[in-house]
Amino acid sequence: MQDKVALLGMTLSQLQSIVADEGLPKFTAKQLAQWIYQKGVDDIMLMTNLSMTAREKLAVKYEVGISHPLHSQQSTDGTIKYLFPVRGGGTVETVFIPEEDRATACVSVQVGCKMGCKFCMTGRQGFHGQLTVTDILNQLYAMPESKQLTNLVVMGQGEPMDNLDAVLTATELLQADYGWAWSPRRITVSTVGLRKGLQRFLDESQCHLAVSMHNPFSTERAEWMPAEKAMPIEEIVEIIKTYDWSGQRRVSFEYIVFHGLNDGPRYIRKLTSMLRGLECRINLIKWHSLPEDTSGFRTTTDEQMQAMRDSLTNRGIRCTIRASRGQDIDAACGLLNTQDKQQVNG
Repeated sequence: MQDKVALLGMTLSQLQSIVADEGLPKFTAKQLAQWIYQKGVDDIMLMTNLSMTAREKLAVKYEVGISHPLHSQQSTDGTIKYLFPVRGGGTVETVFIPEEDRATACVSVQVGCKMGCKFCMTGRQGFHGQLTVTDILNQLYAMPESKQLTNLVVMGQGEPMDNLDAVLTATELLQADYGWAWSPRRITVSTVGLRKGLQRFLDESQCHLAVSMHNPFSTERAEWMPAEKAMPIEEIVEIIKTYDWSGQRRVSFEYIVFHGLNDGPRYIRKLTSMLRGLECRINLIKWHSLPEDTSGFRTTTDEQMQAMRDSLTNRGIRCTIRASRGQDIDAACGLLNTQDKQQVNG
């Protein structure tokens, strides 16, 4: 199976090249795109408006490339976490988050991660490989709730700006008229802040941006997030300020609140001064400890979360508290993947 080339993840121009190489009519490429991206079939032989000769010829070298989830866990709040296989080896997690008027998928972009953030289970796994466009899109197309999805957040396992070619192509396909024809406003891409990737993303994509900040002080942030040493958070903010955020495109700053570490008045003052003049939002996220955690990070109270939100709001910074989802199934990135590896190695 893995010897065949996956069609899922190919752009229309790439499909046109394949069709030409196989000596098939040019319109076959558009038919392929419609079957893959709009009808969601998982077998070339099911593409019934292609001749049997064309299907048989394509099936020799190619396959759609859909890989169904290996495991799933469902929360009492409706959140579902899936574990998907990766074509090059390994597994990644994807989360389906249903809400009243929307349904969001949170997808991964790497097996493991290079960033090494101390509070992240994925960061503790180390880096084991990039996901292809096929792997990224497979998390959406093979998700049982695929047809319900209204939004996408690229903030699962891995750093999107460290696999930007694949991320940009995947989001391009979702926006294509032969794909899901989604507006870029339905897609949010996250980053800890990588210089070349961030600048390129801002120039080439109109999708929303979410920056994992977690601490506005460079020295402290560097202790938690090694990527800070290569691109300080203040530099990230200054680059973002050079772009126009007054329209529909949004930038947000993700901020995990750790009790007694980044939730005091000096952090509120620093955030206020750093983000002054920038049309943005801060999403406060409650920290939930990881299994066998010895990092020293502690969960704060709901009252402290609300006090921090109110303080920032009163200073003119739009601030929200992100609702915790899927806590009974360990929905934080990396936990299901880690459990799977432990079972395999056990």
